[in-house]
Formats: sequence, structure tokens, C-alpha cells
Amino acid sequence: MRGAGLRERTGVLTAALALAAGVLAPVAAAPPAAALTDPVGFTADHLPTYQTNGIVWALAEANGVVYAGGTFSAVRPAGTPSGGSSTHAVNFAAFNAATGAPARCPLSFTRSGGAATVRALAVSPDRSTLYVGGYFNAVNGSSANGLVAVDTATCTRRAGLAPDFSATVRALDVAPNGTVYAGGDFQSVNGQTRRFFGAVTPAGAVTGWNPDADDPGRTLRVTPDGQSVLIGGDFFTVGGADSHAIAVTSPTTGALTRGYPNNFIPSTAVIKDIVTDSASGGWYAAGEGRGGNSFDGRLAMELDGFGQRWRDTCQGATQALRVHKRVLYAASHVHDCSTMGGFPNQARKHLTAQGVDDPALLGWLPDTNDGIGEPVGPRALTVATRDGRDFLWVGGEFTTVNGVQQQALTRFANTPDTGAPSLPAASVSAPRAGEVRVSWRSSLDLDDSLLTYRVYRNGGAVPVHTTTGSSLFFSRPQLTFTDRNVAAGQTYSYRITATDGAGNTSALSPAASVTASSASPYQERVLADGADLYWRYDEPGGAFAADASDSRNGGVYVNTPTYRATPSAVAGSAALSLNGSDEYVYSDRLHRYTSPTPYSIETWFRTTSTGGGRLVGYGSNIGTAQGHTSSVSDKLLYLTDNRRLAFGVQVGSTNSRPTLTSSTSFNDGQWHHAVATQGPGGMALYVDGARVAANTAAGNRSYNGYWRVGGDAMNNAWPNRPSSTYFAGQVDESAIYPSALTAAQVAAHHQLAQAPAPPGDTTVSLLPTEDAYVNGVAANANYNDQQLASRGTTPYLGYLRFTLLAAPAGQVLKGARLQFRTSSDPTAGSTDSHTVVPVTGTWTESAVTYNSRPALSASVLGTITGATAVSTDYSVELTAPALGGALGSAYSLALTSSGTDSLRIWSSEAGSAASRPQLVLTFGAE
Repeated sequence: MRGAGLRERTGVLTAALALAAGVLAPVAAAPPAAALTDPVGFTADHLPTYQTNGIVWALAEANGVVYAGGTFSAVRPAGTPSGGSSTHAVNFAAFNAATGAPARCPLSFTRSGGAATVRALAVSPDRSTLYVGGYFNAVNGSSANGLVAVDTATCTRRAGLAPDFSATVRALDVAPNGTVYAGGDFQSVNGQTRRFFGAVTPAGAVTGWNPDADDPGRTLRVTPDGQSVLIGGDFFTVGGADSHAIAVTSPTTGALTRGYPNNFIPSTAVIKDIVTDSASGGWYAAGEGRGGNSFDGRLAMELDGFGQRWRDTCQGATQALRVHKRVLYAASHVHDCSTMGGFPNQARKHLTAQGVDDPALLGWLPDTNDGIGEPVGPRALTVATRDGRDFLWVGGEFTTVNGVQQQALTRFANTPDTGAPSLPAASVSAPRAGEVRVSWRSSLDLDDSLLTYRVYRNGGAVPVHTTTGSSLFFSRPQLTFTDRNVAAGQTYSYRITATDGAGNTSALSPAASVTASSASPYQERVLADGADLYWRYDEPGGAFAADASDSRNGGVYVNTPTYRATPSAVAGSAALSLNGSDEYVYSDRLHRYTSPTPYSIETWFRTTSTGGGRLVGYGSNIGTAQGHTSSVSDKLLYLTDNRRLAFGVQVGSTNSRPTLTSSTSFNDGQWHHAVATQGPGGMALYVDGARVAANTAAGNRSYNGYWRVGGDAMNNAWPNRPSSTYFAGQVDESAIYPSALTAAQVAAHHQLAQAPAPPGDTTVSLLPTEDAYVNGVAANANYNDQQLASRGTTPYLGYLRFTLLAAPAGQVLKGARLQFRTSSDPTAGSTDSHTVVPVTGTWTESAVTYNSRPALSASVLGTITGATAVSTDYSVELTAPALGGALGSAYSLALTSSGTDSLRIWSSEAGSAASRPQLVLTFGAE
């Protein structure tokens, strides 16, 4: 989303500011992708690294060796489970930065009473000395109290430094002159009063540096010029002067030289880490707060003058920071960036990156879990260079990295990038005569936000379209290709790949097919009247709801609603069934609406429910879990418990909620057309082409949000709030307009809905009436469950029976394909070919076994190849004429193979309707 040579500035903040009121900004053309989207400097592919059996609190690097301190007693190789073979290492270990294997450094930090821990590590400017701080009173059995020096060349304790800290040392840094600065819980050093901050000479003598804070220190950093010491922690005063959590002090006396009073850092927050960066002229602080109005994010400050450069207000306590080549890497558990114009409260993310000049999140997002301890995930970061490569090391409480078991330590390198983008999710349609539109949800790559997409038609090896697009985990814009090289009445299939800058390429997306024809009159009128979000719900499955408008406002299906429901509200289309409890669709891009911008909401619905439900609305969040539904919502179209249709808005942040309600109920099981508009003249509610209520309220609430169809939270203040806030029934043809539709436009839409589409092909999707598989090893067993299987040796055969419809009048069968989804079984994907053949013998799903298996035809209807991934949609084209003679009757297919690699697919008993196999038949003129 940025031009070549420009810094990334289109993340969570600037993406929102680019939105015009009520209208989404289009996806900008992107330059060619490059390995690791600039300025990201590390891949998201974690490398094999030794792990600990406890928490890593601190990391440091010197001369290609990474040191880890924490609360643990052993280290073990990557892949070794907890409790497996390990090596003794008490609260401290050293590792080769390039291999992740231990470097010989047998130092143990212990206490004679209580649990010892290492909490701080710092390296001298000449890289010859490592300083280790924490809560311990012995190192390899020799007396030490909170701070020791280690020779990095020999990994032995240096003599002469033996200060006595009265409590835990939590922070360390070393000045160019060798002074060692410390922060923590202590209140004395060598018996001299030093409240929470103090310093010693290389020989261990206490210096005059005495900030005299009133609460513990968590972090500190000497500025690159050595003229100041930046401190952070829990404190509210420094030397008696107000400066909460952060301060600039004199390096000699500790006197406050720049304070930050007056809630610069909220009283509910502390500062956990500070880093400096000479190249950017900045220093950066990590916040940890309590409550939604606290400070959990990152703070960028100037080294020249110590003023604020920017502030990241995302929620999710930040524990550690590092700067590498103008990128600020953070360890946190960020979960809500709505105050930044970004993603709302969602599942935690633990590793992020930002440019030093801009708080917008970059496209780098490996992840850990929360882990043990508090738990908050990662706790420490350091950067190392060895053998010509750069490495980012991460330590903390986590027990998984990128979903793989790995405890407390992991690392990432600048090269190679081996992770491929996720599979694009595609949808196809024929919006106009002579056009096929291919739309897809952009893929996700954890270290490349700029990807290259290639569109292939009809199984061809050469792409018919190539483009680039940017995406982040919280912003995956719809991309579109319009194919105008098509002939009316012909069926075309399309598949798409995504490639990152290093050349890693996703698998081909499942084939999506459509017959080129003229659009329906209804669709043409909706587009002509300016819809900038238009979901037709014609997808056969998956998570992607394509936007039929030119604004590329794709949606996301949640919890696999029932796709392609019939009958639909509009001729030639399909509908979507929702269960009334947790199924819905939300817009995949953040919108910004500013009152009193005009808008219209349109949808078709039908239901027999008596529980009401929210049909369409605008809300601040996209999830269903507690805390992840919308805390703010308005512009709502909903059914009350007495089945009446209501349209309401919230006026600003007040309790005023003007609401229109129909006088008639609408749970009769028939399709109804609903339109809600608001503009300068007020609000209007239309049902089935006629206005049923109106008022003069022109204002609503201004905020960043998402359109949702099917359900969301609703405040109790809404008039006649339904007992169920999720809609049970069918919806079709949902659209949002950046204008208030006129009564004439609404009436025209209603009238056109049932107008027949121009002559064209007819596509029908059939579910199996029976399916099962047999197993040659258990020759008398019947397998009538959620999976079907195929393998040559040892043999599996799968069977499906479909009731084929008769061809519509004047049409013949022109195309057939079998759509299926591989199961979640680890062996579901197959590198072998599998054939689809007719079944000539008799069988039933409840009785068929390998010994009673039916006879098969020698002819092959189609061949499945490349179905190698699990939980993935695939399809195979079948020879249509072979099925043509069986139209109007039951017809059975078998899945067979001569290979050794089994294929497993979901059957008609699968819990998700989207996972069930379908036979798709296309009929056209003779």
C-alpha cells in the first residue's frame, strides 16, 4: 500500500484516516513485491533453538553469543517436550546466536534461602563484560548479592565487583566510562540509601547517582552521548518532584533534568522497558497499564529535547523493545488497537513491528502463546549478528511459537524467508454481459505484507492476470480481476496463487466456476444506484463473502453458516441461512462514518423465528466471544420479539436512540425487502417497496466500525430490544449505500427482485443422498461417518450417491464438477492421483463393506490431482456427457486410487455444511 522508496505509513492509523466519511478508500496499486516487505528486517519463520524449563526474564548479546537469564533449572533442544532430556542450567545460559545451541558458560545463580532469579543483563560498550543482576546470593557457590560481572571471553566471573543490593535488581545499563547503573526493588546499595535506583563503579563502589524514586525501578538506559540516564518504573516522584513512570536524570547526581508529570503516563501504568537508537535520534518506552484508559503501548521520544514523537495507544501490556534498522520490535500481548484506528479487541498477538517514525503496525507477525507465569507471553528481546546474519532473540513465559511447542526462547533471522502466504479465497460471478469477475480475499503472510497474485483460467499454466496487493492480519482487502475475454453461455473456472517477495508461493486456490451471461436486472439496478458494499451470498462455502460492488468491501463468514440456501429472494441468485446464535457476516475492512453522512441499508430476509434478531448493523467489533462483540453500535435494522421490523440510531454518545418500527410483523416465512435510510430529511423505513415509518432525526454516532449481517451485541437501551440479538432465518442481497435511497429507487428494487434473468446457463449444487467408504484391512466393516477415503494399497474406496435433476426445459447438461474439502486428519492430503468412476453395482451407506463392495465401471469421469493440503477445498471437473444419460435418477460415484497415499475428505455427515461434498451441474441451451 505504499509507493517504492517510501516508509510504510498505511497501517492501523493511516488506513483509517484515508477513509472518506461513509466511503472506503480503494486499494491502491502496489509496487512489485520484494523479500521481506521493507522495512521489516526479520522473517517470521522461527528457527530451531534450545529452550528452558522456566521463564526467561532477560536477554543480552555480545560477540555472537546470546545470554539468557531467568527462573529455570535446565535447557533442552528444540522439539524436546517438557520433562524430556535436558542439561543443567540454573537461571542462566549462553547460546550461539547463529545455531541456537548452548555455548559453554556454566554459571549457576542461586540463593541459600528462597527462589533465585536473574532479572537483568547488560554488556559493557567494549563487549568484554556481561553484568548480571537479579535476586541471588551466590554464583557457582561463591558469595554474590544481586550483581556480578562476567568476562565474555572466558565466561568466568570477574573479581573486584561485589556490591550488596538489598533486594532484586531488575534493570542494568553500562555507561561508556564503565559506570554500572541499576534499578529494581532495592532501597540500599552497600549499606547506603539508594531507593530503587543506584550506580556502582567497575570496582563496585557506590557512586553519587541517586534519583531517589518513591517506587520500584523497572528499566533504565544511558543515552548514546552519556549525558543522561533515562529511567522507567512504577515511581511517581524522582527526588521529590512529580514524574510518574518515566524520567530523565543527570548521569552523575541522578537529579531530575526532565520530568513527565500531569498524567503524561497515566497513574495506572508503569514503564517496563526503555531502548535508545542513535540512528533515528529516538528513545522508546514500553507501557503496561491496568484498564482501558491506561497506557499499554509504545512511546517514541526524541533524544534531542526528550519530547514525544508519537504514542501507540494499543491495549496489551508491552514488556520489551528493540530497534533494528529503523524498525521497533515489541514483545507484548496487543489485542486492541481501536484507539489507533486499527483492529478492535481480539485474540492477543505477542510480537509486532513498527517504523521508528510511525506507530502504524508493519507486516511482521510471528506469534507465541501467553504461556506460564502471569502469563503474558514474551518478556525480553535482543538482536545479535553472527556468521553474516542478523538474529532477533525472544525470551519469556511462552510455551509455543507459531503454534509449535517451544518454551521460553526462540529466534528469527533476516534470511532465509521460507513461509508461503495463505491460500487466497476466491469467488466468481458474471455481473454483466461479456464479463466474469474474479474476486478474492487477499492472503496473509506473516513477514510480507505486499504479495503478488496470479490468476489462472480453465486449468491453464500461464496466468491470465497478475497483480500485487497489501494485507495485514486485521486488513485483508478484496482484490478483483475482470475477465472480458469470455463468451456468453460458456463456463469458466479460475484458480489463484499468492507469492511473497522471496518467491514462496501458496497452493492454487480451489477452482471457482461461473457461466458467462447477462446479470440480473436487480443486480444491475443495485450497482447503478451506487451500492458500495453488496453481498449476494452466492459462495458455495468458505470464509470469504465477495463484494459485488466496485468498492471491494469483501466480507467474512463466521461459524460456517449454511450456504446457497434456496429459494432465494432474487431470481438467479442464492441466499444465506443463519442459525440465530453465532453465525454472521462482517465487513473485512474498517469503515469510518461521520454523522450526518447519508447512507442506506438494504437486505432481504425471511424467518419464522419468534425471537427477533439483529439483521444488519454497524458496530465497533467483529467477534462473538465476550469482550469481542461491539461495545458501540448503531444504524441497526432488527426484528423485535413481536416480529416487527425496527430501524434505530444512536445520537452521538447520548442515550437518545430514535427508532422507527413497522406496524406489521414479518415472521411468516416469506421473503421481505427491507430498506433503512438516513439523510438530511431524517430516517425512513421501507418494507416490500413501501415506506412504513419516518422521522426527522438526521444524526447518528460517528466512529470507526464494521458492517455486520446476522448479529452482534445490542445495548439494553434499544427500544424493544429482541431477546436474541442474532437472526435465525435467511438473508439475501445485502447492500450499503453512501446515500439515502429515494422512495422510487426502493420501489424499483423491490419490483425487479423477481424479474427473470436473461436467458443463460443454470447451475445446480447437489448434496449426496448417501455416502460411505470401505477398508480392505477391515473387510467386513462399514464406515458411514464424517469422512470418505480413497487409497490403492492398502485399499480404501469411497462412494457417493446423488439424485440428478432433470435438465430444465430447453437445456442440456453442459458441465459437472465434484467439489469437496479434505478433512482435518493429518493424513487427509494426498500426493497421488485419485479417479472418479461410475458405480455399476448396488450399495447402501449403512451396509456397504469391502467384501460387499459394488462393481465399478472402467470409464473415468475425472482425476483428482494436487489435493495435498488438509482442511482445504478442491474440485474436479467430470465428463458431463457420461452423466447426461442419468439425469432424473439416482447416480453413484466412487473414489479410487492405485497409489499408497490416502485421500480423506469430509462426507455429508460433516458438522459444517461448507465441508460437505457437492456435485455441481451446469445446464445450458442445446
